[in-house]
Amino acid sequence: MARTKQVPSKRQTSSEFFNKETAEWEASDGKTKTNGSIAIKSTPAKADAGIMQLVIAVSGIYASFLTWAYLQEKLTTTRHGPAQEVWHFPVFLNTIQSLFAAAVGSLYLVLSTPRGAAVPPVIPSSRMLAPLALVAVTSSLASPFGYASLAHIDYITFLLAKSCKLLPVMLLHITVFRKRYPLYKYLVVAAVTAGVAVFTLHSGSKKKKQTSSRLGDDARVGWGMLMLGINLLFDGLTNSTQDYIFSAFQPYSGPQMMCANNVMSSLVTGAYLLVGPAVLGATGAGEWLGLGKGDAGELGDAMAFMARYPAVWRDVLGFAACGAVGQVFI
Repeated sequence: MARTKQVPSKRQTSSEFFNKETAEWEASDGKTKTNGSIAIKSTPAKADAGIMQLVIAVSGIYASFLTWAYLQEKLTTTRHGPAQEVWHFPVFLNTIQSLFAAAVGSLYLVLSTPRGAAVPPVIPSSRMLAPLALVAVTSSLASPFGYASLAHIDYITFLLAKSCKLLPVMLLHITVFRKRYPLYKYLVVAAVTAGVAVFTLHSGSKKKKQTSSRLGDDARVGWGMLMLGINLLFDGLTNSTQDYIFSAFQPYSGPQMMCANNVMSSLVTGAYLLVGPAVLGATGAGEWLGLGKGDAGELGDAMAFMARYPAVWRDVLGFAACGAVGQVFI
């Protein structure tokens, strides 16, 4: 019996393939098959989680720093006792806040480290010491100028001017770090700065008409704005240097920066409080800073002030706690 030649069977292209990453069969249309039946993929919840984290962070920032600003104004404007004394110890206040923030930052760094992993070092490279020291010095110098300006300008003007921090940050990024921005960012910064400037000038002109201020008042406001400008310049240098650290020393996290910055700031301001009266008291610099020979300095004066008015401790500690928690949300 003769054999008949069969027509060869044509291999059909399968519409399914095995995904090695998920260890499941998937159809060419992207649907997953489990045991021969199509399984509907679950919608990723990362977007929703990201939005929720953003809402929590923004809410925390506003709650922390609005309370922080309220306590700051209360500390610097409230008069105490028959002598009508006012708090004027900015370096001491900064030291308390940086100590709080260093402790909170250390706890945040430990808690944010994945379980089983080693806690990353706060300063992983010696090359970071110089920029971190610059951040510590500029952030420590910025606040005293800001507090001093409040003796010459009102708090609303202070807050409005601080809203223009984008301008010095961008300026220093361009001039010092040679960074360039897209056109729309320049326009946004210009619009925000112009809006704040118009509002401030308009408010100032109305106040001038109502009070018919003299030349001396104008000079006082000008002196306050000069000190506020120095404050903004130091703030801009602080923020731009922090951005440089994040980009040049990757991976470097926010908790590491928070801890390192506040530890080094505490060392800078603490050294001034402890050594300043002895070293600077007999020099011209000490006289300019208000340190006389044999003077107890800001640390002794602040402790004596709070001994006379113990209720101030509550505002000082609340101010420090709000600043530390606000940095975590940032």
